[in-house]
Amino acid sequence: MAETSDHVAAGGRRERKKAATRQAIADTALRLFLERGYEQVGVREIAEGADVSVSTLFNYFPQGKEALVFDEDARNEAALVRAVTDRPPGWTIPQALRAHLAGFADSGRTRDPRFADFQRLVHETPALREYSRTMWLRHEDALARVLADQTGRPHDDLLCAAYARFTLETLAFAGSRPDPAAAVDQACLLLDQGWTATLPVRGVPR
Repeated sequence: MAETSDHVAAGGRRERKKAATRQAIADTALRLFLERGYEQVGVREIAEGADVSVSTLFNYFPQGKEALVFDEDARNEAALVRAVTDRPPGWTIPQALRAHLAGFADSGRTRDPRFADFQRLVHETPALREYSRTMWLRHEDALARVLADQTGRPHDDLLCAAYARFTLETLAFAGSRPDPAAAVDQACLLLDQGWTATLPVRGVPR
């Protein structure tokens, strides 16, 4: 039993160390990008600043330099799906997504004092702006599937796919507005009306 406990503890330490290394790389990259601009900072310099090798950096961020700025892709997708599957009793799917996206758009302002600078960096850097949109739209299939599951429709249903795409596009729209949460709210209000009017009543939650 002790040997098993030691093994579990060692595994936990390794995971914590890996998470700390990944965070240090991402933090170093963001600091350098904000100080000097995205195009003026190279991967080797980021690796040196985080005290890791270039190969180690790419082990953690194999997608490339843009991925250093956006470090929560898997967690964002899981949270998006949970917003639908674990929504409060009595909430419709549009209500749940509206609340989730508004909270997501606004959370950075309170989570990190650098948020305004980060947002400006993304919007002023074409490569980051496009990567951000492409990365977020990767969640389209997962969201469309859970919408189909929740409404009893097939996984290739075009209504669910379209609603997933347009819902995710609201964050790109909101990011260019002074009040992202309010922009998400208004965009989702428009989408919600279309979803409610278009989805047939089939005895399943809308």
